[in-house]
Amino acid sequence: MCPAPPAGLVSGPKYRGPLHCLATVAREEGLRGLYKGSSALLFRDGHSFATYFLSYTILCEQLTPAGRSQPDVLGVLLAGGCAGVLAWAVATPMDVIKSRLQADGQGQRRYRGLLHCVVTSVREEGPRVLFKGLTLNCCRAFPVNMVVFVTYEAVLRLIRGLST
Repeated sequence: MCPAPPAGLVSGPKYRGPLHCLATVAREEGLRGLYKGSSALLFRDGHSFATYFLSYTILCEQLTPAGRSQPDVLGVLLAGGCAGVLAWAVATPMDVIKSRLQADGQGQRRYRGLLHCVVTSVREEGPRVLFKGLTLNCCRAFPVNMVVFVTYEAVLRLIRGLST
């Protein structure tokens, strides 16, 4: 059997839940701590959502059979999955930076801001660091966004049917 670690070295999770996390961050870092990473989040989501909806629309147009106004279910599934993957391909660099900024300060602060975080991360780990997690995000995004857009189109058809 392995010996138990000394009592001083055993530590549990820092937060007991979301409200405890909110209170702890606000107490330890102030109101500003609750918004760490928000600039990176803004850059991530602006480009990502533009890519998401634009690529979905373009792919739907390309996958719509001649003589029809909308793609079939298979076309919607494919367009939705691809749109999700493309959106994450655009979002991942700023998502990595956002996560680093949010985790910064647990101990000693490492980054002075968004640009410093980008430059430091790339200098120390190379440009590939900006795409950490992309493969996993894409594997998750494809099926999730297939369902999202099929559901979206089904609800639209239902609403249009109710309004006529």
